[in-house]
Amino acid sequence: MREITIAIDAMGGDHGPHVTVKAALNYLKRDPDANIVLVGLRQVLEAELNARHGKPGRRLRIHPASEVVKMDDPLAIALRAKKDSSMRVMAELVKRGEADAGVSAGNTGALMAVSRFVLKTLPGIDRPAIATTIPAQKGPTYVLDLGANVDCTAEHLEQFAIMGSALAAAVEHNERPKVGLLNIGEEDIKGNEVVKQAGELLKASALNFIGNVEGNDIYTGDVDVVVCDGFVGNVALKTSEGLAKFVAGELRAQFKRNLFTRFTGLVALPVIRAFKKRVDPRRYNGASLLGLNGVVIKSHGSADAFAFEQAISRAVEEVRGGLLRRITDLVGTYHNGEAALAEASEGGTT
Repeated sequence: MREITIAIDAMGGDHGPHVTVKAALNYLKRDPDANIVLVGLRQVLEAELNARHGKPGRRLRIHPASEVVKMDDPLAIALRAKKDSSMRVMAELVKRGEADAGVSAGNTGALMAVSRFVLKTLPGIDRPAIATTIPAQKGPTYVLDLGANVDCTAEHLEQFAIMGSALAAAVEHNERPKVGLLNIGEEDIKGNEVVKQAGELLKASALNFIGNVEGNDIYTGDVDVVVCDGFVGNVALKTSEGLAKFVAGELRAQFKRNLFTRFTGLVALPVIRAFKKRVDPRRYNGASLLGLNGVVIKSHGSADAFAFEQAISRAVEEVRGGLLRRITDLVGTYHNGEAALAEASEGGTT
């Protein structure tokens, strides 16, 4: 297995190097074929490594950057003013081929803007999209877009479906993932005109499109990729996160009501722990910025070391699964099919 190098914006997120350095060291222990480049303020990173008894070497090195994009920095500051930020330098390393992928817990909007400016988009992709996994009964469901594109055309939704299919194939090794279009009903007549048009495009595509799906279908596992615009996707994601916290809080509260419920809680502890592990959002940390000419993963800003380590793992999986090649091949197949249809149509009219 070939070695893979991951560039990490070590200064990003709510906790910065305290989390990113620990996660990097932990990941290197479990993956002997991975190398990591920590990008950020050299003295800060060296101090954090020393505190954790780590040191730079062949598999772990520091690449200096003199600036940091703060979580509340406007996009213009991140993009134009801070040209030597750890986020920008991370993206530059990916562009130059010195790293196979980049990971950051920094400002989402800034990361998307900087990554798009530095890496550009893949041929045939108009807009990058944010995708993540949500735990379902039969396996993870990939959902996109999650907020990068609030207003979308039918063609954009079709491109999201192509990228989501490539992602599921690369990470889950499922060559024919089932794609669903998020709607207010399964019937073709439901939804606004953009969603209806997108449905027609997806029906005519080579993707494994199963039709419209509703919000509850995200959790059944009967669909592998769920496509929607960024407004709907972000609401669905935040609702899911809120529901998970509500259920966990209610379980704790109910088991603490009295002596009997506390005893019941002790008896049910193995089940509770298994449930908690199953829905733990840290295990699914790492959203993919799809459509860029490079692999970039966005970690949750408040991620701890365990969660950030999952984001690093996601980046490695996407590189090893050939994500960029898969997207390019699928887009190329789509465009070649369109060209063939156009040529046949012109031939039939002459």
